[in-house]
Amino acid sequence: MPHYPTDILIAGQWRRGAGDPVDTVDPATGLVLATVHSASPAEVGEAAEAAAAAAADPRWRDLLPHERARVLHRIGALVEEAADELAAIQTADTGKTLAETRALALSAAGTFRYTAAALETAEDSLTPSRGTYVTMSVHEPVGVVAAVNPWNSPVASDAQKIAPALAAGNAVLLKPAAWTPLVSLALGRLITRALEEAGLPTALLSVLPGSGRTVGDALVRHPLVGRIGFTGGTSTGRGIAAIAAQKLVPASLELGGKSPTIVRADADVEQALAGVMFGVFSSSGQSCIAGSRLFVARELYDSFLGKLVERVRALRVGPGTDPATQVGPLVHHRHRDAVAAYVDLARSEGARVLCGGAAPGGEDHRDGAYYLPTVLDGLPNTSRTCQEEIFGPVLVALPYDDEDDLVRQANDSVYGLACGIWTRDARAAWRLARRIEAGTVWINTYKQFSASTPFSGWKDSGLGMEKGRDAIRSYQRQKSLYWGTSDAPLPWAG
Repeated sequence: MPHYPTDILIAGQWRRGAGDPVDTVDPATGLVLATVHSASPAEVGEAAEAAAAAAADPRWRDLLPHERARVLHRIGALVEEAADELAAIQTADTGKTLAETRALALSAAGTFRYTAAALETAEDSLTPSRGTYVTMSVHEPVGVVAAVNPWNSPVASDAQKIAPALAAGNAVLLKPAAWTPLVSLALGRLITRALEEAGLPTALLSVLPGSGRTVGDALVRHPLVGRIGFTGGTSTGRGIAAIAAQKLVPASLELGGKSPTIVRADADVEQALAGVMFGVFSSSGQSCIAGSRLFVARELYDSFLGKLVERVRALRVGPGTDPATQVGPLVHHRHRDAVAAYVDLARSEGARVLCGGAAPGGEDHRDGAYYLPTVLDGLPNTSRTCQEEIFGPVLVALPYDDEDDLVRQANDSVYGLACGIWTRDARAAWRLARRIEAGTVWINTYKQFSASTPFSGWKDSGLGMEKGRDAIRSYQRQKSLYWGTSDAPLPWAG
């Protein structure tokens, strides 16, 4: 049984939060794992003040890039050593399978290591001179960064913001989701340990659980917060963007999705079946990049859907702790009910429920937040079911007639996060990948990620980017320096 942390990290100190208590619940059983007291707005202010002081502390401010990289490498090593514990905590808190949560923990470790390498090799530039001066461009920290993350993949999402923000020389105020704070708190202990070992101020990181309306709002509005990184819903993202605009501070927003998965008539059917199922039903569909709209060439549609439904019915639904489980419970019973309401909406819109469409029966699933993997069809792409993000194990299938029809339907969405293409034709894949309006396109694969490859959303799916070498620079401010090389006074002065 893992230890569930309940104290929160405020200005480098672990203590009980002064805000509202929030029960974190195991979605597989409905049992309370721990009660975490949220941060209060006053504690957010305390953390921000301490973070600003820590960022300005010469021990951190004057640390050379390769020395900061050494700290990031140490964090990565600690996360990797604790991968099994972090996985167990996240599985208990989110319902994900242990295989997935362990992969997420190792991904977080890899993010810290990659960011350390990118930091050691990052260069400023000497720009071409256009006069009797030498010009250069340098990058400096923002100071205090707010990182606001959702509940679906906490530890990996945390690393994607914390690692580049620290690499850039900042302090970080992290707000995990109220439903799933435990693994972020555990990660905070590892990062604090690395900071202590290096003799650095521990107030460089605070972990401040609580609701978005209270803690999140206090964070993004605080005058000392000079940069915001947010992952979550589009409506909340719009509100944060408005606040950032009022403050004139940069914000990166990774928001919702309704990603198309395309199966051309020439696709490898076995490969496409496995990829389509993994793309939408892994993580129980609780993924912003889930391939939740399936477009199949009309001549292949009936046979492909028949095979797909047969295989989806065979997916194993159960607790994340069971190695045989493929589809775990949803994160919370309230979220499960919201997903069920969307399937009811689909029925009212005229959808055919080809499989799923209900919570599983039986004693083993009675107390958990389970929902059967669901495949729908018979709806136009204009229906709410095809246009709105459901964030659960629900796939809606549509036929298409030709490439122009496909592109029109696939792009007919306010979202533009991801896309999957299944085809043997490399030229068609290239052509489609360039025509689809999405920040990430997978070809004959899906949901593969690399810390070295930028990730961004188009349209209502976001603003700015995460990952890649430039992620560090996105947490810095650019400054230009001019060095005069002439001994003569400026002519204007006479």
